[in-house]
Amino acid sequence: MTDTPPSHPPARGRTRGLKRLRSALPRWPGWPSKSAGVPRPRRTGWRRFLPTWRMALAGSVVGAVVSAGAVLAGYLLVEIPQPKAIAAAQNNVYLYADGSQLARVGEVNREIIPLDRVPVPVRQAVLAAEDRDFYDSPEVDLTAMARAAWNMLRGGGTQSGSTITQQYVKNYYLDQEQTITRKVKELFIAVKLGQEASKDEILAGYLNTSYFGRDAYGVQAAAQAYYGKDAEELTTAEGAYLAALLAAPSVYDVYAGSGNRAAAVARWEYVLDGMVSEGWLGQARRDALRFPEPLPPRPADDLSGQRGYLVEAAREYLLSTGVVDERLLAAGGLKITTTFEPVRQQALVKAVEEQLRSSLAPGLREADGYVRAGASSVEADTGRVVAMYGGWGYTEQFVNNATRRDYQAASTFKPFVYAAALEHGARTREGKRVGPDTLYDGDSGREVVGRGGRGTGWSPENEGEKDFGEITVAEAMDDSVNAVFAQLGADVGPARVRDTAVALGIPDDTPGLDAAKGSIALGTATPSTLDLAQAYATLASHGVRHPAVLVEKVTLHGRELPLPEPRAERVISRRAADGTTAVLRGVVDRGTGMEARSAGRPAAGKTGTAEEDRAAWFAGYTPELATVVAVFGQDPATGAQRALYGAAGHERINGGGFPARIWGQYTARALVGLPVKGFQLDAPEARSREGREGEGEGDRDRRRPESSTPASARSEREGTPSPSPSPSSSSPSPSTPGSGPEPGPSGSAPVPSPPSSPPPADTPEATDTPELPFSPPPSFSAPPRTPPSGPAISPETREPETREPETRQPVAPPEPPEADANAPTPPFFPDSPTPGAGGGWAGGAPWREDGRAGA
Repeated sequence: MTDTPPSHPPARGRTRGLKRLRSALPRWPGWPSKSAGVPRPRRTGWRRFLPTWRMALAGSVVGAVVSAGAVLAGYLLVEIPQPKAIAAAQNNVYLYADGSQLARVGEVNREIIPLDRVPVPVRQAVLAAEDRDFYDSPEVDLTAMARAAWNMLRGGGTQSGSTITQQYVKNYYLDQEQTITRKVKELFIAVKLGQEASKDEILAGYLNTSYFGRDAYGVQAAAQAYYGKDAEELTTAEGAYLAALLAAPSVYDVYAGSGNRAAAVARWEYVLDGMVSEGWLGQARRDALRFPEPLPPRPADDLSGQRGYLVEAAREYLLSTGVVDERLLAAGGLKITTTFEPVRQQALVKAVEEQLRSSLAPGLREADGYVRAGASSVEADTGRVVAMYGGWGYTEQFVNNATRRDYQAASTFKPFVYAAALEHGARTREGKRVGPDTLYDGDSGREVVGRGGRGTGWSPENEGEKDFGEITVAEAMDDSVNAVFAQLGADVGPARVRDTAVALGIPDDTPGLDAAKGSIALGTATPSTLDLAQAYATLASHGVRHPAVLVEKVTLHGRELPLPEPRAERVISRRAADGTTAVLRGVVDRGTGMEARSAGRPAAGKTGTAEEDRAAWFAGYTPELATVVAVFGQDPATGAQRALYGAAGHERINGGGFPARIWGQYTARALVGLPVKGFQLDAPEARSREGREGEGEGDRDRRRPESSTPASARSEREGTPSPSPSPSSSSPSPSTPGSGPEPGPSGSAPVPSPPSSPPPADTPEATDTPELPFSPPPSFSAPPRTPPSGPAISPETREPETREPETRQPVAPPEPPEADANAPTPPFFPDSPTPGAGGGWAGGAPWREDGRAGA
């Protein structure tokens, strides 16, 4: 039987045929040839952890889908909030240290106006400053955001990278918190807002809600705050300045700080140049524009009295330490607990009112209208600022006299010279180590000798050009002898004096500090009362510096904000600090600051009087409290510094008079109820000095060689009376350390005041008469409210006065050559309408002769 062949070949044969066919075909380039029975190679090493291209492709697709879904969900889920509910700003509440209310400030100052009331050049200026592509770019500029983020990562500073739409959303719809959630909401709301509102509507909202400084929200409020006009009346130059303020009002407001003018003008020019580059302003028109001077700030009435000064000081502290920014402060909702203690604050105000202001009669004496007062009080062992006096009233005199930095500190710098000598083991030109009993030539006009033994050409004069002959450093501190401390400063070295002052607490950017050179020893720098109080508090705490603190707690909607942690730091040795304190105790016990003994406690301090009696200081401390009181002379109309001759009916004003008496009354009240505490000094110089605290002038003269001290000088210090000339006398009588005027930085001859007869020995004035850094007024008792006009006072109505022989600072020495002690820092603005001078920590802008703020 014959087998019939199958109609199809067996499956195996067919498979082999297909394999042969595939092997004959050319393979794709790069594909490995397959050998029968050879498996595909497996990944090894690090390559096995990499995804395959199939996995990467799939992941990318999935990620894109998820991202698109998230964006779509966010767009659909995030709604535009109700503006009225979120845009309402709250007050900021300032509290005293005990929790009682100091002030409530921060009401929103805003007037909504339509866009057509804003001039087109003003709108264009804002666009040139903030978003030049606003009308052509999308609501969210991702490229700009990425560029800003990259710049910050490289350390280039903070940049927002936000469009005007985003800024409007943040300011009007959202809070100011820097969180990812808030930023995501901002992006979605901005995109959605761009779909629902026109560009003009968004710009109008931005102009009406942006913060321009001075508590002004919106362009209308800003126009009123800076130029006293409606927004529709703004010029191109004025609009450019308001646009410049948007970036940082505290930096570009010319009244907010002494260094703001240059930055403000530069930013203003940047805005104008942007308008030119965009074709909105012609170059010729731009070149013709001049910087538009804004009006001085007008403080709110609810900040009258001392409250405004305290609030501004606390506010500047928060801004300078980075706790908050201006927008957060302006938005409100903050509860700020300050370090100011109401009992001590009231005691300081009362002391100034009773000891100084009650003696003034501006309607009768022109000089009384120049008088200004400032004071700061700091706890020695904590740095807490417990009291501050800024002026007659915040709504009357905007300038905070406690924090301004434009009046020479005069002889209050001499303790820093002595502290530097002790700290660095300074020696005299004869090789003797400096101490309280080190003898120096105290003759007026003697040339200062440099460390190389050559004359410097600088010959500072003592008060009244008196010669003291050989005198110890301690006695020179008591009598504030310029000749001694000028030479001591040269022996120590001006750089070391400066470094010691800065270490103790004087800011290193204090005006005049670097330029002083050799005259730094006589106080030509211009720190504030707060700066000096911190430095003297360091001496009181035995050389340990506690940074000044003005705010103890800040909460926002119940959440406490972090504050900088104050760290105590030893800046000079205890030996140097205590040795300086021991010498300064003599100033209070028997020197120029004897009026401060009214505090009734162990005290140390120094008086000082600036050039031409433009300022009088008393800087003193007990073991618990360091307080600095100053009286300044300033023209209320021009802001220029003025001499205080004839003020309060006195021939002269110096630190041992009004400032020392204010200090004594305040300190006594501030420490009432606390046990009397000694200084507990620990230094050989301190123990040696304290062992002689009971010595009188006769004992000191016996220790001094007879030939070294003129009889006239000794008799004057001992209180020997001399005849009082009549007011019309043309030849003044010799002035004394107790009654004469002090020399200022220029070293020019002072105007002597007629000495008065001493009171009976059983009166308090016979033992408690102090000497001041400004020459004290002829009468230490408050004159009647209606005294005779003019500075001349009958000798019969005067009580004895002591005057400090030094404070008129001599001219800066030729060596170092840059010294110019006779050039005080520029004066600040007038008090009543002018705000800025010395406002906050750094002071204000100078005053120009044309009556406008400027350099």
